[in-house]
Formats: sequence, C-alpha cells, structure tokens
Amino acid sequence: MVALTPSAPTRARASRRSRRTTLIAWGFAAPFVILFLVFMAGPIVASFFMSFTDLTTRDLQTPFNVNVVGFENYAKLFDDPRFLRSLLNTAAFVLVGVPLTMALALAVALALNTGISKFRTVFRVGYYAPVVTSIVAIAIVWRFILQPDGLLNAFLGWFGITGPDWLQSTTWALPSLILMAVWRNIGTLMVIFLAGLQGVPKEHHEAAMVDGANAFQRFGSITLPAMRPTLLFAAVITGIGYLQFFEEPFVMTRGGPLDSTLSTAMYTYNQFGFGNYSYASAASYVLFLAIVVLSLIQFRFLGRKD
Repeated sequence: MVALTPSAPTRARASRRSRRTTLIAWGFAAPFVILFLVFMAGPIVASFFMSFTDLTTRDLQTPFNVNVVGFENYAKLFDDPRFLRSLLNTAAFVLVGVPLTMALALAVALALNTGISKFRTVFRVGYYAPVVTSIVAIAIVWRFILQPDGLLNAFLGWFGITGPDWLQSTTWALPSLILMAVWRNIGTLMVIFLAGLQGVPKEHHEAAMVDGANAFQRFGSITLPAMRPTLLFAAVITGIGYLQFFEEPFVMTRGGPLDSTLSTAMYTYNQFGFGNYSYASAASYVLFLAIVVLSLIQFRFLGRKD
C-alpha cells in the first residue's frame, strides 16, 4: 500500500492557516501582555536594579547621577535596628498567626461540614463577612474593643482582672493585631477547607467506622492525609499574606508603640515615603526572599508524599 503524503500546496495552506491562527491568538493576548510588561514586569526589573543604586528623591531630575553601590543597601538594612525589629515582628506574626488561623478555620469548617445542620448558610456568611469588610470599619470596632475602657477590659473586670491599654502596650500590641488578623482571615480558609472536606470520600470514613475507628482516629488517618494539598495551598497563601501584613499596624498602631508592631512591609512603605527609593527596594527584595523561603519550607513539609 502506498502512503499518501500531502502535496506542497496543501502543506503551504496548512502552514498559512497555522500562522494566521497564531497571529489571531497573539492579537487577543497582546493587550494583557503589553499591560503586564509595562506595569508589572518592567517595574519589577527596574526596582531590582534600583536596589543596587543610591537613588533617592533628589536624583529624579538627574537620573544619570545615580551611582551603583552594589550590596551596600542590603548591608545597611541588616545594620539597621528598626529593620531588624520589623523582621522580628513579622516573623512573630507569621509563626503565631498562620498556625492559629489554619487551626481555627479547620475547626470551623469541620463543624459546618458535619456538626452544624441548622442555619449552616448563616454561619458561613457570618464567618466570611470580616473578609469582605473594610479594614477601616474593622479597625473602628477593634479599637472600641481594645481601648482601656473597651469591651474586652469590661469583660475581664467581671473576673476582677484589670486589663491593659492593649494597643499602647509594647507587650500586648502585636498579639492584639495577630488576634484581629486571625479573626479577619478565618473566613477565607474556612471556605477553602470546606471545599477540601467535601472532596474526602465518605466511603473511607464509613469503612473506618466499621473497623471501630473513633472520630479522632478518622480525622488523623483519613481527613488530614486527604486534605494535604488543601492544607498546603492554605498555608502558602496565608503565609504570603501574613509576611506582607501592613494594613493592621498602619491603621491601628502606626507601627507603635516603640516599633513593637512595625512590620517589614510598613518599614518599606515608610522608606519609600522618605524618598529612599533604592533602600526601600532592597528591603522589598529581602521580604520577597523571605516569602520564597517560607513557601519552600511549606512545600517541604506539606507537599505530596509519594
């Protein structure tokens, strides 16, 4: 049998059709690609190179006078006590906030998935409402709760405990912001965990119940392993969000008292405001490196185990 091969005109038409399809596809993608290159990729690359210069506000009119200083900005960062304090505050925010948020969100998701049958939708909306609420509105409510004569101290007073001025205490200001952030972000992880729980096969739980496994044993042996990808996703997005925490101290404490709530993102924002553009760029890339390291650690411990 003789194999039939396309003729030269046929191949040429197919090639023209393929090129035309490619051009049409690039035509639809061009607006996004152009906007991404101009407003995202370009500034990212520029800021990276800027972190190795001494660019400040006074150099904007004479950009050719900017000098390349190498890693001098990075060295100055780690010699700055305020920047080191911001790193410590951010690390505490992440190390306490991420596990606490995930644990409470998983508990709420478990209750809504199995334990609560009546008014389930109402509870879901209630837990998710803080996520879509303005941080300004949240700040007003939490300031009322945490002020010296606020609701929290009034509640403690019923038990004979004199509460502190939470947001003006160097000891309690950061834990107060962590508590507020956990409360605000539970709703997001609750929705994610609910989706993960509904993907766990019920047959596995039924088989374990037949074998005599109790609820805790089923949770540890079936639910958690099946939800490993969901837990990884939740840990990564929460860790990235908490490493960049900015709104809470900016609105509630302005980084005080005595820098006890100063975050790395807020420190970087302040440096941009002071006109230290190259120094602020270096700080932002230190924060980016911290995000990469944290994500790699989370993938190492929560990634799929083959």
